[in-house]
Amino acid sequence: MLSYKTEIRVRYADTDKMQFVYNGKYFEYFEVGRTEMMRANGFPYSEFEKKGLQLPVLETHAKYKNYAKYDDVLIVRAFVKELPLLKIKIDYEITEKETGRLIAEGYTVHVFMRSEDKKAIRPPRLFIDHLKPHYEKQYAE
Repeated sequence: MLSYKTEIRVRYADTDKMQFVYNGKYFEYFEVGRTEMMRANGFPYSEFEKKGLQLPVLETHAKYKNYAKYDDVLIVRAFVKELPLLKIKIDYEITEKETGRLIAEGYTVHVFMRSEDKKAIRPPRLFIDHLKPHYEKQYAE
């Protein structure tokens, strides 16, 4: 399974009047986790763009389990449970670094698209071949 963890420190601007992280910010945190996971695994978004590809979001979901506040350090874990066939679903878990407390979990669903005509396409072979080693056990059984 493809997985990656990255840290985010909650900025004051991320909080609402109740002094909690504003609910919409978690989708930005998901994006940070997703882009860092792709970068760490050899596929930064800039490379997709150079190849004339885009990866728009089709669906999002978040479930809030706890609160986070200013200056907390959060661990954002992004992971892909299954090798994508058409769409790619990326799951997320956000925990507080100090306590391990689960703050939020969710997912985003993306489709691969050609930049030139905005047509949805299957995941590029190069992308699939690059990810396969992360799923060898899963597909060997």
